Parts: sequence; C-alpha cells; structure tokens
Amino acid sequence: MKSYRILNLEPDNYSAEALAILQSLGQVDNGPMTRLELLEHARKYEILIVRLAHQVDREIIDRAERLKAIVTATTGLDHIDVACAEAKNIKVLSLRGETEFLRGIPATAEHTWALLLALVRRIPSAFQSVLVGEWERDRFKGHDLAGKTLGILGLGRIGEMVARYGQVFGMHVVAYDPYRKDWPPEVECSISLCDLLRQSQVLCLHVPLNEETTNLLGASELAQLPPGALLVNTARGQVIDEAALLAALQQGPLVGAALDVLWDERASGANRSPLVQYARTHDNLLITPHIAGATYESMAATEIFMARKLRTYLETLSE
Repeated sequence: MKSYRILNLEPDNYSAEALAILQSLGQVDNGPMTRLELLEHARKYEILIVRLAHQVDREIIDRAERLKAIVTATTGLDHIDVACAEAKNIKVLSLRGETEFLRGIPATAEHTWALLLALVRRIPSAFQSVLVGEWERDRFKGHDLAGKTLGILGLGRIGEMVARYGQVFGMHVVAYDPYRKDWPPEVECSISLCDLLRQSQVLCLHVPLNEETTNLLGASELAQLPPGALLVNTARGQVIDEAALLAALQQGPLVGAALDVLWDERASGANRSPLVQYARTHDNLLITPHIAGATYESMAATEIFMARKLRTYLETLSE
C-alpha cells in the first residue's frame, strides 16, 4: 500500500494506538492550525483528520487538491461540506451508521444525565455559594425526578441509553421517533411531536442535524411543553430556535434548560449567543462547551475505530 501524507488537525490527547495506526499509513503531521494556516497548507495532504474545531467547507476542500479522505470521529457532519467533498471524489469517513460500535460509547448519554441532575438539583449555583463562604441549604432546594415524565426526541442509541437512565430513576419514559421500527416495550411510543411535547416534564433532544430537524423546536413547539418543564440538548444547537428558547425561559413554560451545544459555537464577543449572556445572571440555564462526547475513554475508542476504518478504506484503494 502506498504511503499517504496525513494531517491530524486536533492531536491533543489523541489516542497513542490510533496514532500508531495512522503512522503505519504514511507521514503524519500534527496540528493545531488556524484556519489561515490550514488554507495555506491543505494542498499538501491526502488525508485530513478532524474533530470539531474547524469548518471543513468548500474553501478548504478546494484548496486540498490531493485530498482523498476526511476522517471525523463524530456522527454529526455539519462541520464538513459533505456534498462538496463527494463531488470531488473525497471520501468522508465518520461514525454515522456505526450503530453496533456506538452502543458501547456512553459519553453523550452520561453527559445528558449529568446536565439534567445538575439542573434539577441546582448543583453549580450551590457549589458557587459554598465557595464564597455561604452554607444555605434551604436556598438550593431541588426537585425529584422520580414520578415525572421524561420525553425523548429521537430514540436512537443515545436516546435509548437516556431512556434506561430515566427508568432507573423511576421516571415514566415516552419518546417520539418516526424512523424507529423496533420499539422498546418499556418506552411509550408518542404518536406525534406535539403529543411528546405536551407530556414531557423533562425533554431531552437526541436527533441528528439535517434539513428536517433545523429549527425543529420554535416558539409554537416550546409553548406546548407543560408549565415547569425542563429541557436538555446534547444534540445540535440548530435544532432549537435560540430566541424562542430564551423567551420560553423568561416567560415560561420552561423553568430550566441545560445545553451542551449552541447554534454558532464559533461566535465570540458581541456575536455570542444571547443565551450565554442570560446564563451569566440566571441559574436556570446551564451551558457546557460541546463536551458531551469528550471523555478520555470514548474519544480513544472512537479514534482507534476511525483509524482502523481509514486503513480499511485505503487498502481498497490499493487493490
């Protein structure tokens, strides 16, 4: 098999085993790079390994004249212009569709539950209170999850894991997924999105981002949630209209939300989501920086899997 020039754009904490596989395929250059540096050097490489720091758009793909494959250890592909890559006969290798493997990757589901517990028990604000010398037990009363209805939008492998967590916590679990064929008997099947929203005292989002799911939840949808509802989003920020979400937190029916994703995660300063500004002064909104899948174990496992997948693909090119 020929030797390839490979750029690993985000090598921090990259799996040593995965790196060894990449090195067996050719010369590996490590980032990080700024966008300008990537544009300048893209033409050198045949393989591009990315996480989520870069938007691999048409401009970058056009510069990468020798590129044969883009490898990303993610299921979401909104950071890559897949249509442009495919038009140039560049293979996009990802975790999408690798259901059997992904059933053993719990990080995003676990983070979903961590966010929900932190929100419902007011853990971040209680901790900050202790750090400034206070000890006010009554001020930070939370709520039980047992007995409440957990609504899951998107019953794929992450949604199914979250459903199991909900059952362990004594919640009634209902889900809506028009593409799910084999329905778990312990999860109530909602007949429509509206039906799901009206039941969900806690709503967790686990849908992929595509044309159908962009702005899936706007003002009219959020208004159907019961008063006092909580929302957790570890899917993609573009699934929710952020202005509508902010209004639902300020005026109801939401009493709290926890987000691991925003509409434009690369924005900074004055262009930052108004949700960030709201969270600075309100403890009913928690935001983490897209870290749901970022555990040492899960990232190592997915990096090794994708390195092996790349090796298999390159072997087919040499046949």
